[in-house]
Amino acid sequence: MSDLPVLEAPPPTLFIGDAEVAALADWPAVVAALAAAYARPLSPAMLPPRSMARGDGIWLRSLSAVSPGVPPDGGHLGCKLIAASPRARRASYLVALFDPATMALSALIDGNRITGLRTAGTAAVAVDRLAPRRPLTVAVIGAGFEARGALHALRAVRELRQVRVYSPTPASRERFAAAFGPALDITAVDRAEAAVRGAELVICAARSRDESPVLRGAWLPRGATVVSLGSTLPEQREVDEDTMARAACIVADMPDEVLHDTGDAIAAVRAGVPLAGKLLPLADVVAGRTTPRRAAGDIVLYKSVGSALQDVVIAELLLARARQRGLGTALPASIVPVAK
Repeated sequence: MSDLPVLEAPPPTLFIGDAEVAALADWPAVVAALAAAYARPLSPAMLPPRSMARGDGIWLRSLSAVSPGVPPDGGHLGCKLIAASPRARRASYLVALFDPATMALSALIDGNRITGLRTAGTAAVAVDRLAPRRPLTVAVIGAGFEARGALHALRAVRELRQVRVYSPTPASRERFAAAFGPALDITAVDRAEAAVRGAELVICAARSRDESPVLRGAWLPRGATVVSLGSTLPEQREVDEDTMARAACIVADMPDEVLHDTGDAIAAVRAGVPLAGKLLPLADVVAGRTTPRRAAGDIVLYKSVGSALQDVVIAELLLARARQRGLGTALPASIVPVAK
């Protein structure tokens, strides 16, 4: 078999490391890029379901998407790979971007920090569309990096009147509260229910050791907006069946995966909660094609599993900024597209 003809060599592939991602990203830009992407037309073919290969105590997850952006800064074909060993407590993240005009490999980006940026940034996009237009009283359940990121991203789009944070570890919740300093009225509390009482917005970014729910629907006031970020697999739990039942609608970044592949939804369906009719795609909410809250007392839940669209859009933002600022490492060799 003869070799396929090789096209002209493309520009070098740019490698962007974790420290450079940190230098290039800021919350207002991240949230704005994600909001713009979700407002553009998206087809199911652009965002296929994720896949996961499993071995003995190891797994490899792949997520792919075509960005809805406009070239040269957008429209990339992209994928994220996550290799993980829960047993060894190790994981690696990689995002690859391909040029939509030439199919050249434009960039390889350390995806570790991107994962946190996209989860929190997309949650901020959702909250900005779902929560009342006024300074918000916020409950945060969890004190890890996802909770911190969610609060930082939210501050980029909304004014926060008061924040109460709960973590089962006193030192963790006190450290979380102290990290935001005097610029934010934030208090550490010793019970999740105390954090939630009277809150207009509840951010869940934590799971218990035994995977029992950390948020009970009975605690929620009328009109609350709930964000659930911490349970993305069938074996994971974060909010209880009553939370799912009380929600007038459930906005999801990936509705089918939320319904079929998250422990919270699986448990709710098993308990007889009719979820399918409540699910709304986040894209429909951002684009204004639907109204999630019909009455002031409606409880609305945003449930996130993450998607490649979010990863690719943020990776595009990073690539454009890296080129502008001369950051990243040009690889000495790359993949050269072939004519087919």
